[in-house]
Amino acid sequence: MPQAVRIIEPVTAPRGVVFGSPHSGRHYSDAFLASVQIDALTLRSSEDAFVDLLLADVPHQGGAMITTDVPRAYVDMNRADTELDPLLVDGAPRGGLNPRVGAGLGVVPRVVAGGRPIYADRLTLAEARHRVQTCWRPYHQELGGLLGGYRRRFGKALLFDVHSMPSDAVQSRLIRNRARPDIILGDRHGASCGPDITAAAEAVFRDAGLRVARNAPFAGAYIVQRHGQPARGQHALQIEIDRGLYLDERRITLAPDFGAFQALMSDVTAALIALGAADGGAMPLAAE
Repeated sequence: MPQAVRIIEPVTAPRGVVFGSPHSGRHYSDAFLASVQIDALTLRSSEDAFVDLLLADVPHQGGAMITTDVPRAYVDMNRADTELDPLLVDGAPRGGLNPRVGAGLGVVPRVVAGGRPIYADRLTLAEARHRVQTCWRPYHQELGGLLGGYRRRFGKALLFDVHSMPSDAVQSRLIRNRARPDIILGDRHGASCGPDITAAAEAVFRDAGLRVARNAPFAGAYIVQRHGQPARGQHALQIEIDRGLYLDERRITLAPDFGAFQALMSDVTAALIALGAADGGAMPLAAE
């Protein structure tokens, strides 16, 4: 049965660390497929395909995982619930307009990768709100509860919100005279995650042999904005992984060397989870 939110608790003692994969959902119902005007492969082009598989060892390393079966093309967990697109949703309020919504990438997307329209007709406001209520809201409620529980128990909580980025998107936004990054860390320029944690996470990826950039071109979107509260000991860091490292991007299938990159990511996630207890020993309870 497809679920709007799936939480996989740590198998070993928890460390106050959560890994999220909000865009790897790949359950496309017959009803949804019948409502769109593009083929299934094109519809999947907005997925962070198989990122959840890269995180498969997290629960055995002391981290929690949160993910969803719901595809990003149906509802986007990484947008605010107010970001309804009036060009898609009949009767949508104008208050949610911003460049993301204008580009067709609101909480109910109008387009997939490359700006290709998903629907031939507009959606009703009731349909858009149904998707938010039944999918988006449970995801954020569960994530908020998980992080809040860890923060109260351990004194801090860490969220690593993991995504993948198309290779050509990174290529087209390269900074002059700098190599293309494999990983982009987004902490909203320090607003969602403490600088020491961002720096430590960057060192983990670099030690794994990966090229890392910060906040350009992706500084972190709604999930880390909402759930990152460093002043309260709750840190959220967005991680973007170049899809070309593990995926056949055209076919949306695993690359032949996927296993090797999955093993590398297992070492990375173990090191990131260790940051949850970097203070050593028990951590004091946070003030509420």
